[in-house]
Amino acid sequence: MVDTVGRVEFENALAIPPLDRGTVGSDGVREFRLRAAEGVTEFTPGVGTTTWGFNGGYLGPTLAATVGEPVRIHVENGLFVPTTVHWHGMHLPAEMDGGPHQVIEPGVTWSPSWTIDQEPTTLWYHPHLHGETESHVEMGLAGLFLLEPEDPDRFGLPHRYGVDDIPVIVQDRQFTSSGQFTTSTRGFVGALGDTVLVNGTAAPYLEVTTELVKLRLLNGSTARTYRFEFDDERSFDLVGTDGGLLEAPHRTDHVQLSPGERAEIVVRVRPGEQPVLRSISPDLGMPGPIAAMNGGSDRLDIMQLRAAPVLEASAPLAERFAEISRMNPSDAANERHFEMDGLQINGQSMQMHTVNEIVEVDTVEIWKVRNRMQFAHSFHIHDVQFQVLSVDGKAPPPELAGWKDTIYTRPGVIYELIMRFEDYADPDTPYMYHCHFLAHEDAGMMGQFTVVEDASTAPKVIDIPSRDDDTAPFTGHGGGH
Repeated sequence: MVDTVGRVEFENALAIPPLDRGTVGSDGVREFRLRAAEGVTEFTPGVGTTTWGFNGGYLGPTLAATVGEPVRIHVENGLFVPTTVHWHGMHLPAEMDGGPHQVIEPGVTWSPSWTIDQEPTTLWYHPHLHGETESHVEMGLAGLFLLEPEDPDRFGLPHRYGVDDIPVIVQDRQFTSSGQFTTSTRGFVGALGDTVLVNGTAAPYLEVTTELVKLRLLNGSTARTYRFEFDDERSFDLVGTDGGLLEAPHRTDHVQLSPGERAEIVVRVRPGEQPVLRSISPDLGMPGPIAAMNGGSDRLDIMQLRAAPVLEASAPLAERFAEISRMNPSDAANERHFEMDGLQINGQSMQMHTVNEIVEVDTVEIWKVRNRMQFAHSFHIHDVQFQVLSVDGKAPPPELAGWKDTIYTRPGVIYELIMRFEDYADPDTPYMYHCHFLAHEDAGMMGQFTVVEDASTAPKVIDIPSRDDDTAPFTGHGGGH
């Protein structure tokens, strides 16, 4: 059991990743440049830790684009090993997705482009190299990608980045005695650390200068699930999940996120107070002893909010946001079942050449997902944001009532998901679905689907160029496009 509650001094100002809006070229495309490279980061003063980052030593800039804009991102691999960059939660063509098929070799630049065509929300980017995703993310390769509305003042939501709109990338890490990262402490879920970093800052505090502050929470850990709440049990408004805003603010005193999930919350503070954001014993749905070995009993202080003596007034939060267009189950062209057991889905491990599911473009489908184990799993689908129709036959709770791309799957529970596959068809390049506990994904708990014009003629085996250093499990990295 890890328990840091009341033991963190909160002596470091929270680092805010630089906001990068790119540049707009003569063709009207907003362009960004990312370079993955090794660096050295002092999480403890005077102790240098070898890390990886984008455009810096650890993590990466917050990319931001407006909904409707065309974007192009030049990703240079300055590492000594291959990697990829996946745009988690993004709706985009399969060959731009940055999954295990779009490998970037050392010294090579990959330049995907697409148009932002989905709801404003908090997305993120991270490597997705088959068999090595956990290690690349653990080293620090990750960053936020904000999809912004044309009208930033909508609904009274705080929207000034770094002032009242704050990125909160939460990661747990374990260090050796010499200050280097290690993943030696592991549960079934994967690597579990005893030190929390927020935006790469240990023991952070945030100076709050406004009555309302929006926290964009990302569980950037590879294995740990957090149950976020405040030490004084104050309530706050959950306003958005993975794929966009809820229909209305949901008043609550906690929000639980498994790896890869996001939540936008709006917190009201009073002058001079110092509430602490914590994670207290997440409800993993596993038997007690098994849960305890996988972080289920851990208590972690995350970050302190320090409200100024005088606070700037904030606009009132709207009582309702935009309506979410609900998909009708009767419109579903297909229903698929996904059974998660061991480190396989439907009894199969990830094979780079195998297309597990073939979906026709411009159709609605229902996917029923069940975790058959007593251990934790989650389920993430590339390309689409889905709606949760039911959880074990019951209506989803408010935190699952909006758009999602990743969902924690409690043991034995059936999650009924509905989604529409729009715009992009490519019979030769697959998207992924997988458990987002990254050690599980690396071990083969992942499948592939293509979106095609005609399922009856689409190939079930795709041609992947071989690699000389093909060492990852289950046929390795695959080739790049």
